[in-house]
Amino acid sequence: MLYNYKALEQSGLQKEGSIDAVSLEVAIDSLQKRGLIIAFIDEADKEPWYSKITIGAKVKNKDIVILSRQIATLFGASVSALKIFSLLSGEIENIHLRKSMIEIADDLQAGSSISKALAKHPDIFSDFYANMVKAGEETGKLNETFEYLADHLDRNYEVVSKAKNALIYPIFVIGVFVAVMVLMFTLIIPKISVILLDSGQPVPIYTAIVFGISDFIIDYGVILLVLLVIMTFVLIRYLGTPDGRRAMGRFKLEVPYVGDLYQKLYLSVISDNLATMILSGIPMVRAIEVTANVVGNDIYKNILSESGVAVKSGSSLSQSLMQYEEVPSILTQVIKVGEESGELGEILKTMARFYQREVINAVDTLVSLIEPVMIVALGLGVGILLASVLIPIYNIANTAGV
Repeated sequence: MLYNYKALEQSGLQKEGSIDAVSLEVAIDSLQKRGLIIAFIDEADKEPWYSKITIGAKVKNKDIVILSRQIATLFGASVSALKIFSLLSGEIENIHLRKSMIEIADDLQAGSSISKALAKHPDIFSDFYANMVKAGEETGKLNETFEYLADHLDRNYEVVSKAKNALIYPIFVIGVFVAVMVLMFTLIIPKISVILLDSGQPVPIYTAIVFGISDFIIDYGVILLVLLVIMTFVLIRYLGTPDGRRAMGRFKLEVPYVGDLYQKLYLSVISDNLATMILSGIPMVRAIEVTANVVGNDIYKNILSESGVAVKSGSSLSQSLMQYEEVPSILTQVIKVGEESGELGEILKTMARFYQREVINAVDTLVSLIEPVMIVALGLGVGILLASVLIPIYNIANTAGV
């Protein structure tokens, strides 16, 4: 909640501004801790609905990586946390991130820890990020922690974006193909059908099928479009439910070839997150719980949640993961070796690199296969369509010539 205030500094200068706090009492307490004498404070008027629209204000992974490196550098120079966040908040261009940094600086001024202040902004700083910072606070190695986070985010972003781009390409090509076919069926085919039907010549069965499809799209295209929009809306709503997320998670893992790519992607995220947190001194159970929340797939989220409960009850991580077919035996065996040798963090780090290489290789292979297949498929589709209408025209021309 936002509060406007007027206050006096210790020097006697008047200061006006606004502060975001959960309640009036918290706002007053925060201002007093800054050494301000409050003359007036009241809840700010509610912002109009359009003021919440922030086009282009989404915080990108690149922004967090750069911010983390800047924070690490300043901590390395022995600059205080409050000064770091106050300083960087004035340098950030992204509106949403800048606002969050100002609020974090206010929380630090009020006596909050960095990790707690960051945790209030889960849309920017994930549970994983906040827990890593908490570990850095406890060990006194905040500069190393933020540098580690920047490397981790950079590494994960490279792998995830490469996988996503590989899947976006065929979707884009299919979309272009569908658009071309719709234009042909609605604009070109009807004109050709008029010429052929007016000629009085018999139309081959394959040409009649093409004309029938064209007529159907023209007559019922609007209805089909409305149904498509409704189905898309229903599907999006369903995917927002727990059952829908689980179904989508399962679907991603079972699609031929692409499922293998997704599995390696999720395993690389799991291995990398667990390795990073364990090496930072975060307890195993907490590391598993945090990783479950950021893995990005409900199937693996449930696996990790159940494994966390089992580990809390005294089981080993390798034992708890062995019962799931979604977790390859090679990973559970390597985890078991790490548990026995006391080098689990380092071994998971090695597995993370292994799966990241596997994802990159799988993406390169997928792209090299998809490109020629898509070109051939599109060529055949357009070629068959054109042949079905041009062959009858050619026959008519020959008949007329005779």
